[in-house]
Amino acid sequence: MVTEQLEVERKFDVDPQFVVPDLGGLPGVAAAATPVTHDLVAVYLDTAELRLARSRITLRRRTGGPDEGWHLKLPAGAARRELHVPLDSGDEVPAELLAEVAGLLEGAELAPVVTLRTRRVVTALSDAAGRELAELADDTVRATRHPALPGEAPEERTWREVEVELVAGDDSLLTAVGERLVGAGAQSSPRASKLATALGSRLSG
Repeated sequence: MVTEQLEVERKFDVDPQFVVPDLGGLPGVAAAATPVTHDLVAVYLDTAELRLARSRITLRRRTGGPDEGWHLKLPAGAARRELHVPLDSGDEVPAELLAEVAGLLEGAELAPVVTLRTRRVVTALSDAAGRELAELADDTVRATRHPALPGEAPEERTWREVEVELVAGDDSLLTAVGERLVGAGAQSSPRASKLATALGSRLSG
């Protein structure tokens, strides 16, 4: 079964010593939950020419965390449309997701291009009624870029970033959280996605 949501988030670059600030007192936020840690492993698939990534589309199979499964993310203005299929659908890319990008793939074969291993520390922000407004994810990422040609060696890089994603809140909350993070030393990130960062020069070439 395919589920769908609109992903509205902002990313921030932080250094390894960054300390997430106190998130109390933000507009409409009554509580910041105790942080929860997840270990995630995501394998991203694309064609040899990176047809999906060059179109700002990501297709991955992720294990770990509450939303493990197959994810397809498609551009939707400033946000992204995310389709999710559970892992019990099997090891092959679900047909429902392939159908969304069939015109772009034109029969080209998909293969792993990047594997991301992420230690994610999640803090949920809720209102007085207990409704979750947003989720802050503090991610320490180790990315392995798979060889594009026979004989090439895999390339690895690591970084840390913080994402703030809306759940039931609005843009004003995103702005307020962003200001709190920047005040603590974070910088608004130019990253389009973790995949784009991991692909690096291969995507820009």
